[in-house]
Amino acid sequence: MEKKKYDTVIIGGGPNGLTAGAYLAKAGQKVLIVDRRGELGGGCATEEASSMPAYMHNVHAIYFPMVDYAPAYKDLKLEEYNLQHIYPSLQFAMPFKDGSCLCPYTDPEKSAKSIAQFSRKDADTYREVYASATKLMEEFIGPATYYPAQPPLEAVAKMQKSDVGKEIFEWGHRSALGFVNDSFENEKVKALMLYTICMWGLDPEEEGLGYLIPLYINRTTNYRMAVNGSHSLPQAINKVFIENGGNIFSPRRVTKIIVEGGKAKGVELGDGLVIDAETVLSTLDTQQTFFKLIGEEHLEKDYVEALKVWKWEHWSLLGTHLALEEPPVFTAASANKEINKAFIYIVGYESHEDFVKQYKEIGKGIVDPDGGFNCCFPTVHDPAQAPPGKHTGILSKMVPYNLNKGGIDPWRTYKRRQEFGRECTKVLRRYAPNVTEDCVRAMFISTPVDVENKFLDMVEGSIKQGAYHALQMGYNRPNAECSQHRSPIKNLYMGGACTYPGGTRGLRSGGRSRRSLPERSRRGCYERIFWNA
Repeated sequence: MEKKKYDTVIIGGGPNGLTAGAYLAKAGQKVLIVDRRGELGGGCATEEASSMPAYMHNVHAIYFPMVDYAPAYKDLKLEEYNLQHIYPSLQFAMPFKDGSCLCPYTDPEKSAKSIAQFSRKDADTYREVYASATKLMEEFIGPATYYPAQPPLEAVAKMQKSDVGKEIFEWGHRSALGFVNDSFENEKVKALMLYTICMWGLDPEEEGLGYLIPLYINRTTNYRMAVNGSHSLPQAINKVFIENGGNIFSPRRVTKIIVEGGKAKGVELGDGLVIDAETVLSTLDTQQTFFKLIGEEHLEKDYVEALKVWKWEHWSLLGTHLALEEPPVFTAASANKEINKAFIYIVGYESHEDFVKQYKEIGKGIVDPDGGFNCCFPTVHDPAQAPPGKHTGILSKMVPYNLNKGGIDPWRTYKRRQEFGRECTKVLRRYAPNVTEDCVRAMFISTPVDVENKFLDMVEGSIKQGAYHALQMGYNRPNAECSQHRSPIKNLYMGGACTYPGGTRGLRSGGRSRRSLPERSRRGCYERIFWNA
């Protein structure tokens, strides 16, 4: 049987796997990344997905909320590898049926003035809340995101030693819905605040994750998009990896993590090739890693039970990707002429109760044809993603994986898929009437089942390898045994979105997981700078 040997084998070539690989390769390791897909980058994919050539669609990830915090951008000098971001001044726009709109900007004062049209009191509250959230982000949340998770009791004890820590602790007991109802009075303002806080997975009524509320409030003014599409990010990291001697096997699939005497010794590929390695880093979810690639016979019973109770997300995304003759023109431009240049649009919600209702219906397997969603038209800011004068759009709607009528079968049916897409464009048309059937040159639908089939670690279309809820966050993400990226199997490490701190393309899990690997290599040439970054 043919064998190869590496210092580290990384399973999965998404942003986290590539980031860990780039750091390790720069530190002198002989590193191999194995990915089952022909194109590395995971959910940061930019493809000609519709039937129209030269229309580039960001089929999964589009919004980058942590560019200003992720150490990897500077450590790996990604700008030198042609990675550029666009930072639109009008970050969000929420139009309403009456022609009015709410518009959060990168400038919080302009955001407050937009809110003041509906409520001066809410505008003042926003100023106070945003200032507080920004302070917490700068002094605690942002930096803590890139440092190891602390055991709960230890974390609480440390937080009680500072005013910032005490404030974060107090936030933790709140729900998003409770915060919004307690803080704001206008229904439209409540709708905006609740959606922007919950759009990455917070259950509006769940308590215990309130410490994330300041994070999402602050990030509402800090979203970016990658020039030439989301794939530009993994492409840049890949260049760093290759330039420093990294190796890639793709499309190749790992079928087994070789475990002997409680230690990971390497991996076996689908064609029988065995790769020996001092360490193995998996960026897959825990179920794939431990059940499919290792097997329960190598695991303690209690650990197996802990893995089995892992919860996937309450919702997935229905993506409607459009090739357009022209960009949307919103009727709310009469209230704010800048709205047609916004980055992220939130449409279909007239009150915060509309979102709460939609979230509850998802739990029942219901897709409301009139339900709201967020959308983006990348070519308004980056014309290179479509032919001259043409445009693209992505409509991202929260939906259930299992439908109450037909389970997952409707997601597989072409006719029903197209109907789902047309329902979304119909909702958009209420706010931007020019997006007619003639304006839509082509439409490509991505369902939760498509997400699951394309990215095997996104089980049930789960966009973050697992739900955000109190028992699956912090030191418990994915569990106490793996929260520091180590695992019960010696020399096996975890580095995907299922690990602390979670997903959203902040290059966090991959960047942090390489710190947990042992400071050794066959070449013996680690550089301390990479372990202290």
